[in-house]
Amino acid sequence: MGRAIGIDLGTTNSCMAVSDGSEIIVISSGEGPRVMPSVVAFTSKGERLVGLVAKRQAITNPRNTISSIKRLMGRKYEEVEQERQNVAYEIKPNEKGDASVRVFDRLYTPPEISAIILQRLKARAEEYLGEEVTDAVVTVPAYFNEVQREATKAAGRIAGFEVKRVLNEPTAASLGFMEPTERKNIAVFDLGGGTFDISILQLVNGIFEVKATSGNTHLGGDDFDQRIVEWILGEFRRDNDMDLSEDPVALQRVREAAERAKCELSSTLEARINLPFIASDEEGPKHLELSITRGLLESLIEDLVELTRLPCEDALREAEKTPDDIDHVILVGGSTRVPLVRKQVEEIFQQRPAHNVNPDEVVAIGAAVEASVLTGQRKDLVLLDVTPLSLGVETLGGVMAPILEKNSPIPAKKSRMFTTAVDNQQVVNVHVLQGERELVEGNRSLGRFELVGIPPARRGVPRIEVSFEIDANGILNVSAMDAVTGRAQGMKVNPSGGLTEEEINELIREAAANAEEDRNRMKLVEARNAADQVIYDAEKVLETARKELEKESWQELETAATSLRECRDSEDRIRIAKETSRTSSLVSQTSKLLDIVHSGSVEQQDDDEVYVLEEDTEEQEQ
Repeated sequence: MGRAIGIDLGTTNSCMAVSDGSEIIVISSGEGPRVMPSVVAFTSKGERLVGLVAKRQAITNPRNTISSIKRLMGRKYEEVEQERQNVAYEIKPNEKGDASVRVFDRLYTPPEISAIILQRLKARAEEYLGEEVTDAVVTVPAYFNEVQREATKAAGRIAGFEVKRVLNEPTAASLGFMEPTERKNIAVFDLGGGTFDISILQLVNGIFEVKATSGNTHLGGDDFDQRIVEWILGEFRRDNDMDLSEDPVALQRVREAAERAKCELSSTLEARINLPFIASDEEGPKHLELSITRGLLESLIEDLVELTRLPCEDALREAEKTPDDIDHVILVGGSTRVPLVRKQVEEIFQQRPAHNVNPDEVVAIGAAVEASVLTGQRKDLVLLDVTPLSLGVETLGGVMAPILEKNSPIPAKKSRMFTTAVDNQQVVNVHVLQGERELVEGNRSLGRFELVGIPPARRGVPRIEVSFEIDANGILNVSAMDAVTGRAQGMKVNPSGGLTEEEINELIREAAANAEEDRNRMKLVEARNAADQVIYDAEKVLETARKELEKESWQELETAATSLRECRDSEDRIRIAKETSRTSSLVSQTSKLLDIVHSGSVEQQDDDEVYVLEEDTEEQEQ
């Protein structure tokens, strides 16, 4: 059996580490730095370049140099419009509609490109260790959905790894930062090239427990770079009346200059951008010479940095912590070197973040720690992670009933009892959902299955137990069982249901932005459900009343029930509530009248019998 390593498969750079006894060693990329650019290039000669050498030739070969492939993982072509605009290479759909990259005359899927990066890391690790490397723990953003996690696993398998676990990056960072003997509350602020995550963890006696996680899987350093690119293009267009975005080579030079300027401004107050011979016209060659200050950069990206605040506040609230409760704030990802980002972190958590952590390496170190735990080398710590979004099923009226709440510790299993909606219902449709909205239409459908063979009974009588079970790798199994017959049915569901990065963030943002609308819609649903119950009760009472009472005794109830049925599907909640109240009152009155009739008929029957007996006696005496 070969060795196991930890890999941080990053948007911009990748890093790997290995456990060597009690020590974690970061393995050099073999190109000088200990991190390797997550870049793959294909040349006209059929060569395949990876890492720094691929990045260096990007200016002369922009169409066939692939970077930031992580932002395409597990996503459909129609979902990546922004990425298509911001990269030089060509993004096309494959036969399944997945976003893929066209290189010469072939389409490569994101897992294939990622596998090439992982293969290079594997080869370097085996060269460094002098033995075969077979297993790996690979990290992903905490808000990666299951499709993206499975795509990452597939990339590992293509590269020749057995992926022992897909580990959340903030969680890995905490493993790489803390000693298991400590007792601390930790906040991990992870802002990389393409994603942002925030996790609140609690460490007690070797148990790392994730209390809450939040984030934005469509926010990172690439977005900072793009703002600088747009500014550069705008300045050049204003001065020269030329659009550099139409020239792939010039645009790639601008992108690289923007990234360099961003990095320089983390340590200096001003950066120069000099790109000679960037374009030409009838007047001759054009040169690009600009100066960008840290203040200008901060004005360009201020709104992007502000997007990190709400997820941090949400994570603190979900974890039931305040900034005063946090003992350490760990910064992860190269974009946390931006001074404005660090200032934002200090404002949110009211303390300076830890500075004894290398943000480019700590995730890989934590992944190596987890690899040592999974392979039995270490037994002094336990990791308890959480599921990022709520999971539940659809109920009557289009309402989602949560079963596994957001930030539930995993692995986990939870059940909830449901019943039927109509009389003699023998089949129930279990619709599995994910999201934070109360109404089904605001959440993501993960799948459906049917439970058949339920014994006929009145609505509300059957008992159907729906169970959700999610394992440590985030795989969800859903089952439904009829409590009477024991009949069961189930399905395996991706816990994030194939949600795109943007869709997951939209679910959370929409839940907050549309809270008032949701409450009003919930009231409408509740009014309709109440109306359904009153209509059902009215029909039952009318069945008896039509047989035992005069028409004038039940006609008003029948008219009211008909009126309620007609307005039940309207959007006027007040009208539905009024009609429901009126019909309910008539149901009660008619029901009481029936009780009196039943009681009275018995008494009348007794009186008649007495009367007859008395009459017979008189006749006999006569």
